Amino acid sequence: MGGTAMRIAIASFEDETMTFMNEPTTEQRFEPGVRRGWDVIDKNRGLPTYINGFIQVLEAEGVEMVPIIEANKFNTPGPFSSWITAECFEKYACEITNGLKCCGNVDGVLLALHGAMAVSGVPKPEAEIVRRVKSCVGDKPVMVTLDLHANEDHELTDAADAVFVLKTYPHVDSEQIGSTAAKCMLDTLHGQFKPTQSLMKPGLIIASIYQASEHYPMKHIYDRCREWEQVDAVRCVSCAPGFAYADVPDVGMSVIAVTNDAPELAREVCEDVCALAWSLRDEFSTPLPEPREGVAEVMQLVARGEKPVVIADGADRIGDSTHILRELLLQRASNWCVPQMADCEASRMLEANHHLGDTVSIRVGGWYGEHSGKPVEITGKIEFMGRPRYTLNGPMNRGMSIQERFVSRLNLGQNRHVVVSETTRSVLDSSALEAVGIDVSSLDIIALKSRVHHRAFWDNVAKVNFPIDAPGYREIADLSNLEYNNIPSDIYPIGRKWRKDG
Repeated sequence: MGGTAMRIAIASFEDETMTFMNEPTTEQRFEPGVRRGWDVIDKNRGLPTYINGFIQVLEAEGVEMVPIIEANKFNTPGPFSSWITAECFEKYACEITNGLKCCGNVDGVLLALHGAMAVSGVPKPEAEIVRRVKSCVGDKPVMVTLDLHANEDHELTDAADAVFVLKTYPHVDSEQIGSTAAKCMLDTLHGQFKPTQSLMKPGLIIASIYQASEHYPMKHIYDRCREWEQVDAVRCVSCAPGFAYADVPDVGMSVIAVTNDAPELAREVCEDVCALAWSLRDEFSTPLPEPREGVAEVMQLVARGEKPVVIADGADRIGDSTHILRELLLQRASNWCVPQMADCEASRMLEANHHLGDTVSIRVGGWYGEHSGKPVEITGKIEFMGRPRYTLNGPMNRGMSIQERFVSRLNLGQNRHVVVSETTRSVLDSSALEAVGIDVSSLDIIALKSRVHHRAFWDNVAKVNFPIDAPGYREIADLSNLEYNNIPSDIYPIGRKWRKDG
């Protein structure tokens, strides 16, 4: 089969669904960021994405790309919705299959999925997508990329020919994993590779904040995966620690091995990595300080000269949590910023009634629900107002252009800054601070609403990364505080088998 004759279809349908939120995810949450047809290629070219990894490999081999759709909720602001409705799922899953039916013959399909999608009435959505794609293309190979937070079981690997998962958290290897999948696709079509795979689950559910790939204990597991990849016939070994904030049956860690016509070896690899993960199970639940205690410890670090300190508030999905802000004020810290305070009402009031240079008193945050904390009143001078546009400069999504909605920065005095935004905003690197006029070098404390992604950049800036387990709606460290109904009874450490009240 000649390379120039090949046609490979490309599609993406991704979501990391936090099922403990209130609002369902509908078509309206996706549609502003959906790309179709050749726009899928144009909008990914040159960026560190799975699809750009596909592009680089396929174009280099003269393969004709057949882009169908990229439906990705991450492309729209305010990702704080819950279960995807069946109607929303059907819309985009059908666009993929209808696109395949209408595009003519293809030799294979590359799917950029996530793995932590949760759909009302569809227990295993990613596996369902692959099964539908297979019904369109028959025995043509279908290969899948997944986020490291994937919740998957054997149904996905039974359906797909090969599955490849990110190896890094913070995620800095999306393009590389896309390339890996595309190369495997071409090797398979050329008859140089016969994909066989295995998926096993060690029975662990892990809070995201313990999943950093370059830090113990996850690093120990990933090092073992890399060792196995040195063995002949082993193409890729993936460990997805999973997304604990989805109340679904296949939640938790999974290990996937892709081998060349060696199914028994794939099973052996998975058994070994799962055994290692199980032996480390208690290392994934070390208690973290709560806000009052944590901020006090951070201030002690600053007083000893161990600064700047990045506070990682991992639980705030909404962006409105006030727990850390309140403690910084109560404990009279100085030289700090809270660059992510999402409050649509406060933001619109500032835009409608105030100007740059005004001194205002305003209540911010605490609007979503009981776990957000009470609103906090702040008084400060408005030193930035506008809709900043900037380019990310850190390892994650480097070169991506960001256009924000309306934000304001208030200086509360003593070099204390709060950025009030119309929607949630991300601070993966310094560009989001610099865009609103914050001098990063002047700060002792940077309070981020993040678990791990910030570390790709901020670990090179901060002397200390300090996680705090504040109340919230998303990635709290103590999973026993969430009410699950659908997870396995024997999943460690919060399944009924392991709970004292079970």
